[in-house]
Formats: sequence, structure tokens, C-alpha cells
Amino acid sequence: MTRLENNWQCGRFSVQLNQPKIMGVLNCTPDSFSDGGKFNTIDKALERAEQMIAEKVDIIDIGAESTRPGSKAISAQKEIERLKPIVQALVQDGRKPISIDTKKTAVMQAMLELGADIINDVNGFEDKDAVHVIAQYSCGVCIMHMRGMPESMQKDTNYQDVLKEVGMYLQNRTQVLVASGINSKRIILDPGFGFGKTPEQNMLLIRELKKITQHYPALIGVSRKSTIGYYLNQAPVEERLIGSVVLAALGAWQGAHIIRAHDIKATKEALLMVEALKNA
Repeated sequence: MTRLENNWQCGRFSVQLNQPKIMGVLNCTPDSFSDGGKFNTIDKALERAEQMIAEKVDIIDIGAESTRPGSKAISAQKEIERLKPIVQALVQDGRKPISIDTKKTAVMQAMLELGADIINDVNGFEDKDAVHVIAQYSCGVCIMHMRGMPESMQKDTNYQDVLKEVGMYLQNRTQVLVASGINSKRIILDPGFGFGKTPEQNMLLIRELKKITQHYPALIGVSRKSTIGYYLNQAPVEERLIGSVVLAALGAWQGAHIIRAHDIKATKEALLMVEALKNA
């Protein structure tokens, strides 16, 4: 499992990984756990994207199906309908790489045809023909570990060794993609914080991040998640900013290259402090 490169090849872009980058979350859904319904019209979504760009986001990650614990799947057609006008506009804008958060092959195909730069799949490209589709393009790919599906993933959090099992899954999926002709420079790995894990397991994944991803770049998504609420005396979503930013900074200190976040400005400032400490 070798890779270690200083850049991530993502369609039209080469994202430099010499310091941590922020992937901003743009949820075009009515039911996401933290901001459902806020950006599910074209105008609102584009306004939010413009705000993120002003706050110096590095990548915009657009999702149209909630993957929160217990969420229900929607059809590929519905997902495409929600994504299409927003993705078209932001791809044409051209200032930032556009990532699509989906686990469906049909959605990947449709968005790549529109010019999307990255596919961020919580299901490790296990959907039928997903690997074949992404092999036809030059997009960046994020392989994430998730046990089960969002509807039921928190019902099975028993692992013999969570670090070993998550690491082996990511290694195996990476091997499948590379064997299918996908250049390793296009691949980044996500241990799946909050996806079929307990709070303690989630924290262990961040602490031992380099062991899990080995020589591949790592992406983490900790922003506003229930594990943060758990450690902050069951704080609701709107009271998890400080916890999210601190954990993002610690994740970067532990080796994360991409931080997926809702709160761009605060996270950006935290990452600048991490870099200052590293370079002192």
C-alpha cells in the first residue's frame, strides 16, 4: 500500500497537500443532521458556496442525500435532480474543485459528465459498476469506511480491532481501484468517523490516523458530529463549534491532509495555528 505524494489529482485540479486543506460541506438536502433545508434551493446553495469561497475553502463537497445515522435512502434520479443545477453552476464557475458526496454509480456518472472533480463515496465504491465508472475519468476519489448503510450502521459497532479492520478495508478497496487502472495519485482515504463506530472508536481512529491510512493521504470529517456532542455533555448540533474545530486541528496534527467541515473560517484559523506550531 504505497502512495505518499504531495498532491491529489482531482480532475481539472491538482490539490497540493503540503499543508491541510478544507473541504467545505454544501448539503442540498432537506434532512441533513446539521443544516438540513438551509441550502436546498439553487440560489441558497450558490450563495452558501460564494460565502465558503470568500472564507477561503479549498474544495466544495456537495451532497444531496443525507447519510446521518438512521437516514433513509433516496432514488438516484432524485439525487441527480437536486445536484445538477448546482453542480453545473459551480463547475462552470471554475474557482474550486467540486466534490460529489454520493454512494450511487448512476449519480457518479451523471456528475462526472457535468465535470465534477472528485467523488467522495461513504460506501467505498462498492455500488455495482462504481469502480468501472470512475476509472473512465480523471476525478479524485475518496474511499471511506462505513459498516452497513446509514439506516442501520449504528446498530453494529462491535469490532475485534477497529484500527486493524478499518485499515484492512481501506487497503483492500484501494487495491481494487488501483487494479482497475485508477492511478494511486487520485486516491485519498477516510476512516469514516461517525459511520458505524462508537464515540471511543471514533476518537481512536483520529489518534491513530497514520496507522490506518499508512502512506495514503487522509481525509477526516468530524464537523458537528454526535461524538462531539457526546463528549460535550450531549451538546446539540448548534453548540458543537469549538469541539469541531479543536478536533479538526488535532486531526491535522495527527496527519489529516483534508478536513471536511461546515465552519470554514473557524476551521481555517485553527489549521493555520497547527501549521505555525509544526513550523516553529
